[in-house]
Amino acid sequence: MIANEAEFLIGIAGVAATLIGAFLVGVFFYIDSEQHRHLTASVAADLYLRAGVQWIFIAFATPLFVSLALVPTEPLIGAMVFIFFSAILLVSTFDTGRRIVARGASGSSLALLVNHWFCTAAVIAIVALPWLLGGWAAAPEAYMPSLLLLLITGFSSTAALVMAQFDATIGMSRESGRRRYRRRRPI
Repeated sequence: MIANEAEFLIGIAGVAATLIGAFLVGVFFYIDSEQHRHLTASVAADLYLRAGVQWIFIAFATPLFVSLALVPTEPLIGAMVFIFFSAILLVSTFDTGRRIVARGASGSSLALLVNHWFCTAAVIAIVALPWLLGGWAAAPEAYMPSLLLLLITGFSSTAALVMAQFDATIGMSRESGRRRYRRRRPI
């Protein structure tokens, strides 16, 4: 493997690890927040958000582990790691698709719906690109477009989940402000 390719793959792994860490912290803060307890509008929406979080973790973990497998090992080992994570990604994509069609799953957020279909199309490209570019035991550079696309789709899914939370809280600040004002007025 050329040194520049190895450095690039290690860089992708570093970015993926950073995104996993930041996303994990965000998920823990959200789960611990009062907002999460008040916004569970339906079981279907909660299950969809859970499946979406799972998908994002897989989307960020794939570039991390595939990059780390491609640098020190043979291309065949990297291909097996990619196949393993691709299978998990395909199952998770199917699971989020199954959950988004459930009534009330995407809530009122158009961002979640659009992002899901964008990511579904991207997953097909992600899984196929290494084999189209490099064959069965592809060289490490054949995986690079897929790994970058995974980082992009994981980031866009994170943004869609954040936007869905903003969509869910549109009227909350006005309502809570009115309630506080009413409580403070002498009766």
